[in-house]
This record gives sequence, C-alpha cells and structure tokens, in this order.
Amino acid sequence: MGSRSTREGVKDVYTAARKWVDCALLNDDSLFTPGKPIWSSQWLGKLHERFLDSKDVAGNSFDEKLQVQLEDSKPDVYQLMGEALYFYFLIVSTKNSSNEQQVIDKVLNWSPSPVVIPQEFVDGLTPGIANPGQFFHNARQYQVGFLIEFVEQWKEQRPNDRDRLLGDPWAFKDFVTAIDPQSELLRNVNSTRYRTQREAMLHLVFPDTFERIVSVPHKRSIADANALATYISEPTDDVDRKLAQIRQSLEIGLQRQFDFYDPDIRKHWDATFDSDNEYVACKLPDLPNLPVANDLQTLTKELYFENSTLLQSIGLLLKDKRQVIFQGPPGTGKTFVAQELARHLAGSEDRVTLVQFHPSYAYEDFVQGFRPSLVNGQPGFELRDGPLLIAADKARNEPHAKHFLIIDEINRGSLASVLGELYFLLEYREEEISLQYQGQAEERFSLPDNLYIIGTMNTADRSIALVDLALRRRFYFVEFHPDEEPVKSVLRNWLKKNADGMEWVADVVDAANNKLKDDRHAAIGPSYFMKPDLDRAAVERIWKHSVLPYIEERLFGDDRISEFDLDELYAAVTSASQPDGGNQGEDGTQSGGNSE
Repeated sequence: MGSRSTREGVKDVYTAARKWVDCALLNDDSLFTPGKPIWSSQWLGKLHERFLDSKDVAGNSFDEKLQVQLEDSKPDVYQLMGEALYFYFLIVSTKNSSNEQQVIDKVLNWSPSPVVIPQEFVDGLTPGIANPGQFFHNARQYQVGFLIEFVEQWKEQRPNDRDRLLGDPWAFKDFVTAIDPQSELLRNVNSTRYRTQREAMLHLVFPDTFERIVSVPHKRSIADANALATYISEPTDDVDRKLAQIRQSLEIGLQRQFDFYDPDIRKHWDATFDSDNEYVACKLPDLPNLPVANDLQTLTKELYFENSTLLQSIGLLLKDKRQVIFQGPPGTGKTFVAQELARHLAGSEDRVTLVQFHPSYAYEDFVQGFRPSLVNGQPGFELRDGPLLIAADKARNEPHAKHFLIIDEINRGSLASVLGELYFLLEYREEEISLQYQGQAEERFSLPDNLYIIGTMNTADRSIALVDLALRRRFYFVEFHPDEEPVKSVLRNWLKKNADGMEWVADVVDAANNKLKDDRHAAIGPSYFMKPDLDRAAVERIWKHSVLPYIEERLFGDDRISEFDLDELYAAVTSASQPDGGNQGEDGTQSGGNSE
C-alpha cells in the first residue's frame, strides 16, 4: 500500500525516475550515455545561459524558440536539454509516448553529435503517472526552466547536505519549495507557472511519501474536505502531511490500495465531481465508520517526548523506504523507542521480531542455514529459517498488517556477510531473488511490502566506520542525540513525573554533555538515570560505575576526567540556579548546609 501508482507498466516510470536521481542529484552523470558528465554544473550553467537567460526570440512554438536559443551549442548542452525534457515528460499519463519521444529526439538531433534514447528510457515514458493538464504543456518553458534552476541550486549544496536531503523527504520538500529562481525566464514569474513541475518532482523522487497528485488545488481540496477531516490525527499546516495522515487512516479502514482519484473516494473531496457519471462503478465505502490511525500523542507521552514530530517523521520515512536506522550515543533510548514504536504501529507485539547483531552473527543465523539436528534418529543437519525469513513469512501471511523486524546494534555484525542477498532486496523490494541455500526449483524470495525494518546503531562504537555506503543508501537515518529534541527533554520530563525533587540530575547531565561538546557522540544519554526509586545514592552509583567508566574510555589519554566529578558538577549547577547562595540537600530540597 502507499501513494505509488499501481497501473500496469508504471514500474518502468519509477525505475527511470530513480535513475534520474542517481544521475542528476547524486552524481554528475547522464541518463542516455552513462559515464558522461551531462548533469554537471558546467553544462547546467551553459544551458542556463542559453535557455533561461536568453531574451525572447521569434517563433510560434516552444520547439522553434528553443532551436534558436540553443543554436551552435556544444553537444552536451543539447543532450542535457533532451534529458531535462525526458524528466519533464515522465509524469505525464499517456497510452502512446510517440509524441513525447519525438520532442526529445528533435532536440537531441539538433546536436552535431546526436545521441539516442535507450530503450529502457523509451519504456519509461509509458504509461505515465498523472494528468497534469493542458497548462503544464502550454507553460513548458517554465516547467523545464524550474527543473534546471532546481538542479543548479542543488549542485551548490555540500555533498553531506545533499545526502541529508535525499534521506529526508520533508527536508527535500522544504528545499524544493524554497527555491528562489534567479533567471530572466523565472525571476518575475508567479510560481503557479511552474509549481506543477515541483509537485511532480516530489512524487517522482519520493513516490512513497508524496501523492501522485500534481494539482495544488486538488491537494488542498482533499486536505480540507470535511468528510476526511477525522482522519487527520496530528494538526499541521502542511498539505502533504495531511494527505499522508488521511492515506494512513483510510488504508487501515479500507484494507486495500486506493487512489484519491478513485470515484468512490473522489466524491468526498471534489464537489464538482459528477457522482452519477457512467464511469462511477465502485461502491462507496462507509468512510465515517472507518477507524482512525493510532494516535501518536499517547505514545509521545509514554516516551516523555516534548511532541510527536519525530515519531511522525519516522512513520513517514518507514512508509517511503520501509527501513530506517536510529543512530546516536549510548543511553539515548534507540532500542526502546524502536520497540515501542513498532508495537504501536503494528498493533500487536506478535508482529514485532527483535534480533541483535554481534561479531559472531552470520548469514546462517539471520537468513537461512544448516543446523545440527537428529535426522531419523541419526546426527545430521537440517535447513532452518532465520529471523528474517520467519518475519517475512509472518508478514506475507498477514498482508494487511504491518510487521516489524528490529535489528539492534546493526553495525556490530559483519554486514556484508550477514545480510547477503538482502542488500539487493532492501533497494528493490518488488524483485525476487534466489537465496544462498535454495534449490533451483524452489520459490524465489522477496521482501514483503508490509515488513518494515528498524536498525539501531551506537555512534560511540568505532565499528560505525565499517558501515559502508551501500547500506547507508538503503536506509534512512534518524539521529538520537542528547543535545537535540526530543531526546534533550526526555530525562527532565521523566524526573518531573517519577522522581520529584531530582530534576537537578538533568542539569548535571547537561553540564557534563556541555564539557563533551567537542565529541557529541560521547554525550551521556538519559536512559542511565531512568530507574525506579531514583535518589541521590542511586545517582552516585550510576555515575561511579557506569557513566564515569564510559567517559574515561572516551577521553583515554585526556586529563580532563577530573572535570566530571559528580559533586563538583552538582555544586556548579545548584549554585547557578541559587543566586542567593543557598544549597540543596541530598534529596534535592533546600538546605543551608553543604551538599554533602
């Protein structure tokens, strides 16, 4: 389930879009001639000069004007324009893409060294995904112009920032919507001239997060529809976030894939839609009685988070890529949050599988392998499924429910050998592959769409460096750091509710972390102190036998360890909060004597 189109043949469209991301956003590559730096700042700049900053020229059509604008350009400029037009056409629904192909071929053939569109990309032009309307085609120069300016400004970002944006759909959207066109073509043009391309780009880059709807008015009509308002459990001004919540709730109730343009759904948000039209054949579902998705507010309070923003974001990241990794220093609650969130979203603990990787963990333990067994009373070996296959089978047998596989300490295993074929399947969920121990005649294996994977990774562990780029590209990463919300407020919120008068512990931890700010991965997490019956004596034991040894290991060879004496930190934070010089007693109450 999700916001992807499911029409026949659309897989080729999404494959082409994914390759465009690799070529244009991740690299300076080419769709039509791989290895050639077509989507580079150099050629984008040249195309900008010729197309975006060119004064209006004579000609009745887009093609005629463009030919004059590009006249005598380098072959790479013609090819870049052809590939930009290709991406522009990807979204367009069509039964026959010959017209679109002819437009692209015409531009490519103006070049003194023309190239041809590879067949796989010809296939990607059909069947398209959405009907953007005639205005999209009439305003082609603005739509394509925005695409070129977007990629130009994208190339100005640092590589780490690009990776971050491609790892977070909502940060990517913020970047796209903040694009401020500087060209002669777009500088003084209302954004309505090119916003269809912007909406198309969001879906093509993140098809499991953003709807295939390229009409902003249609998105607003759905988000504001009274009949669908009950399915928005978290108030937000973001139209796309509203649509994501509505989809999540309706999928739970309908127990099927749906499209907002399905007649039985559309009549609830489009007042102009003719419900008596002969094409309306679907029986209208009883929407008012559908259950609303689990409210994250309750879980937010149970986790002592300030708000549900992070949980919402994780839910959407899981929906988009189906696998995330929580990373941060020890004691930040990564595993606990993973388990609680998985149980919450799955609706049952039976749908959550937990494993922990370690240096001796192998493919045979995780996926499938031979294990000693008695065979007909004799010692032998039998092929046994590991947690991955068991979780996949459970998910496959319950296709309308969400199942979760939690991999704790994912970076402590030898990932290449443990994951095996999973490297491929994590990126290509729709594909099937033969497992290492499967026979030729056995059914090939695939990862079910409803199996979600959450990994946890300790950033203080030096083995984090062993996590290769191939794995990082297949997961979204979510930071858990004591100096950022929601982790930052967890300890203080917990102390207020469970250890009255002990809020000073949060001040001490903040002070210690401030001294460790040159290595934020060494920060002290809140979980150390979230213990029943916490008092001063318990804090001293935890600090002496757990926190200090950890800090000493991180500061090995550094004489600053004396700065982390608990009594000195306590005195510093209490004096800072007591301007009159008073002190607090061991139980945290006001006292006129020393803290001891």
